[in-house]
This record gives sequence, structure tokens and C-alpha cells, in this order.
Amino acid sequence: MSRPPGAPPPFTWGSPSGATLPGVTHDHSHPHHHHHHADDELTPAADVSIPDEELSPAERSRRSVFRRAGLLGAGLAAGSVLTAGTAAATGNRVPRGGYLWLAGDHHIHTQYSSDAKYRVLDQVRHASAHGLGWMVITDHGSQQHAKIGVEKVNPDIVAARQRTPDTLVFQGLEWNIPSAEHGTVFVHPGRNEVALLKEFENSYDGSVKGASGSSPANEALAIAGVNFLADAVRRRRIQDALFLANHPARKGIDSPHEIRGWRDAAPDIAVGMEGAPGHQAAGLPAPHGPGGARGIYDNSPGADSFPGYPLESYRTWGGFDWMTATVGGLWDSLLAEGKPWWITANSDSHNIYADNSVRGPGTNFDANGYHNDPVYGGDLNLGDTDFWPGYYSRTHVGATDFSYAAVMDGIRAGRVWVDHGGLLSGLDVQLRARDGRNSVPLGGMLHVRRGTAVDLVITIDLANGPNWAQFVPVLARLDVIQGAVKGPVADRDTFVAPDTRVVKSFEVGKGTGQVRFTYSLGKVSAPLYVRLRGTDGKRSAVGLRGAAVDPAGPAMDTPGNADPWQDLWFYTNPMWVLPS
Repeated sequence: MSRPPGAPPPFTWGSPSGATLPGVTHDHSHPHHHHHHADDELTPAADVSIPDEELSPAERSRRSVFRRAGLLGAGLAAGSVLTAGTAAATGNRVPRGGYLWLAGDHHIHTQYSSDAKYRVLDQVRHASAHGLGWMVITDHGSQQHAKIGVEKVNPDIVAARQRTPDTLVFQGLEWNIPSAEHGTVFVHPGRNEVALLKEFENSYDGSVKGASGSSPANEALAIAGVNFLADAVRRRRIQDALFLANHPARKGIDSPHEIRGWRDAAPDIAVGMEGAPGHQAAGLPAPHGPGGARGIYDNSPGADSFPGYPLESYRTWGGFDWMTATVGGLWDSLLAEGKPWWITANSDSHNIYADNSVRGPGTNFDANGYHNDPVYGGDLNLGDTDFWPGYYSRTHVGATDFSYAAVMDGIRAGRVWVDHGGLLSGLDVQLRARDGRNSVPLGGMLHVRRGTAVDLVITIDLANGPNWAQFVPVLARLDVIQGAVKGPVADRDTFVAPDTRVVKSFEVGKGTGQVRFTYSLGKVSAPLYVRLRGTDGKRSAVGLRGAAVDPAGPAMDTPGNADPWQDLWFYTNPMWVLPS
């Protein structure tokens, strides 16, 4: 039987239940730490003399992570990214400006969510096979989940960390933000991760506390929740915590002042939002797909929606949230204030398109707080809306090493770019003072003397092979977006940045190899920021703020006819130039 368009290819599991991955030893006295190789010999995954087809499924999975991180070959004989503690040995060849660029996903559901079905290990193994180096398990907060969900899922997460050591597995939850939408909250692994998440959910979840509606009191509860996480890190109850807003424009209930409020309350905790939602398979046209809206963005304004948002904000644009996709829009309004606020792209994986598994017989979520393990059913589920983690959406984080702390630090620093459908294989972006004194990566702030000439230097590794839909995507165009930094706004419900626009476009038009571009910002005399986006060029339209601002941006997605594979984009986080 042939696969429908966009259907995942057949997947072979890694090591059988209870087996030890080749070349890895486990120290069970420290279950939350990443495990290291017993000696300095190359594992089969790192030995380039062994062809891919001769590797076990587990070793092929590990090799895919090495290959995507640029570590296959030189450096792996001296040390491995899979060593203990801070992981990467100093002798390793660390690509791309001194960082390991690790793809990941911070929005994934399991059988401990009422509307999902997969085991933790199912999600982790697929994420690893699809090249992810980190992921976050984020089952829905709810009254039922708050009773037993966090404790129930933790042993499964701990076991997955031990059995799939090439993927960092964080525990988190999907927070029902009081007075607003959903958000990912996750913590650094440690002895208090369960207790802290359980206390947070019981004290600050909008569903648990009956605080979902829009009101000043509920908005204050959300701020209190963010401050609780910041205080837990400050008091060393946990090593670290992060919060990212999920699908922020889907229902129109994340108002601009709420987003600013979360960020300003604890800027080291509340660091960003999904620039592109999950559920991207929902746009696959019927009869071979759900025939819905990408991201399930098919809503209209409701009683709790922010009244200033236009009707266009309830749709995706090239698969991206309106807040991100609009040049000079809400995201840019924060950046123009000089507020770091980062974007991500995730799967929101619940139920996988074209999979044929079903929840186990006799499942009773209300009684147990989880669904029974899935079993193979009969027909392919062509109405399901999700892809496996890493299959379509990827969040690439520049980490200093292969560790939980380094991934969280990379996200907090904004060393992040995102893509759909494997449009790129790698990316390095640097803001450089032309006098050679300093440079910064994505998320960085370049401090220069007033009048210093500054260049934006971009190196792109184009797609190095077919994506999971079995074609090689072609990058058609790269856009440079620039805005002036004006400082705090008087109206905290502002969602426009009048001085932001596309300032340069580079034609590319190929899908393999490497390309390099330099854009001169000239002699900089006032604070500014720049960010990038790129497209396969298959769908575009004049941006919402006009052709002078964005002559060829993403087009609004049409529910029922929005094949995600035929409209691919990537976005980077911003970089600032701050002259003095």
C-alpha cells in the first residue's frame, strides 16, 4: 500500500525493551545524568568506516544526531558529546561559531495527556530517529493531571533518559496560563523536578484553579506563577526553569500587555513563544489528510479575546503564528523596545498523521490519569493532525556542550533558529564590527562605538538530502529584516513596530551545498536589531503592513488547502547593535 502525501515512513524501533545501547554504560545511582562511554574507542555510530546500512537502528539514530551537529568524523575519537556532566570534550570540533547546534522540540504529549496516546519512549525514540538532540515532555495541566500525572510520567522519563542517551529528555508540563493560552514550563532534571512541577501546577494552573477567564485577578495569578519559578531557581530548589508561550495567537487571548507582563516579571524565566505552532499536518488536504487548518488555527474572536487583534491573526501564515509572521507586528514591537523575546517551532505531538496505532483496550483516563499503552490498529489515521517530533518542525539551539544546562542557556540567550521540512541543514549568523574588534551570534548584543561600520555575515548549509517527505527542499530566497530600537512603549497593548521592514533580499534558488551572504548595516549611530527569514518561494504575498514593509512575505494559510510541505520557511531570532 502506498503512503499518502506527507505520511511518515515505516519506522523500526531501536534496542528492544531492557536492552543496553551499544557502547554505553549506565550509572544507575545518578539516573538524571547523561551517561558516558566506557572508553575512548569509537562507537559504531561515530566510526565513519561503517556504512549507515550496517548499523543497528539505535546506532543509526545516534549517528543522525552526530551528523546534524556536524560532529561526525574529526573530534569524536578524542571525546564524545555523550560524556558525563558538561558533555562535549574540549578537543571536539565544535562547529558554527563555537556552538553545537542541537535540534529539539519543547511541546510533546504522551499517554498522560487526555487527548494523546503514545508512551514517553515512543516519542523519545522517534525524536531521536528524526535527528533531535533534546525534547520536553509537556502533558496537559488539568485537575486530573495535577493529582497524579507528574509523578506517573517521571519514571517513564527517567527510563527514557537511560535508554536513549543521545537525546536530552526534559520533564515539563503544558501550563494553562491563567487568563491566557497554554505555555510550556520545564525544569532542569534533578531531585526536585517532580515536587516543583506538582506544586506549580496545583498552585498556578488556570484549569486547576478555575482561573481561565480574562480578568485582572487571573492575570496576576499568571505573573505569580512566573515569579514562583524564578524564586525556585533563586533559592536553588531546582537548577533552572523556563517558560515559553504556546500557539499564542490561536484564540486571540494572549494580549500584548500579558505577554509583556510575563516577560518583564522574570525575563530569565519567561523567554519567548512558539513562532510556529505544532499540528502542521492538519493542513494536508482531504481525502489524504485532515483537510483543516495548519496548527488548528481555525478560530474566531471569543469573549476573552483581545479586541484589538484583526481577524487575520487567527490564521497561520506560511505555517507561522501571525505574531511572528507579520513584519512590523507584535513580535517586532517587543524587539523594538529592546526586549529579548525568542521564537521556537514545535510538533505539539499528540496523535500522528498516517499512524495506525490506537489507545490500548480498556483505557480509562479519568480513573487512572493515563491511557493504556497504544497498540497497532487497522486503518491509517489520515484525520490526525500531528507529525512526530523532528519530522517537520525543528528548533535549533546553539549550545556550548551536550547537556541539559547548555540547552537551557542557549534558549535563554536566544541562540535559536527554526525551520520547517528540513529547509536548511545548518546556519551560522554573525554580527561583526568591521574594525574586527568584536562579533556576536544569534541573540547577541553587539556593543560598538557610535559610527562603527557593522556587517551581517550569513553562512547557510543548504539541504543535504531528502527530508522526511522524501524530497530535497530548495531555499529560494533569504530576507533581512531590520528595525529601530525605540525603548519602552507607553501603551503596553501595542502590537506594531512602524520602523521595522525587510531591508534586503538575497536570491538563492538551490537546495544543496553552502551559500554565504554579507549585508552591510553601514555606520551605525542608533540602536537597531536584525533578524532573518527564508522561504522555498512556493507561496508568498504582500505583508499585512504593506509592500513597503514586506513585499513578499508568507501568505495566509487557507483551511482545507494548506499542504505544509509546499510552503516551507525558516526564521532566526534577532541580534542587536547597540552603539554608544
